[in-house]
Amino acid sequence: MKEVKKQGGLNAEIQSRIGHQLRAMYDDVVRQGVPDRFAELIRKLDGPEQAAAQVDQAAKNDGRD
Repeated sequence: MKEVKKQGGLNAEIQSRIGHQLRAMYDDVVRQGVPDRFAELIRKLDGPEQAAAQVDQAAKNDGRD
């Protein structure tokens, strides 16, 4: 009885096609940008961190240079 070796994986042509399609989809998503509502949420979440960073910077530059 002869064993039949099953070849797995995708050939180079199929991998290339998948790669091109994934890049096209990714580029489309990147071009869309961040929706305004998400950008506003990010600004709100970053707000306390930025305020704390400004306070820290002000404390470092309190005129004792």
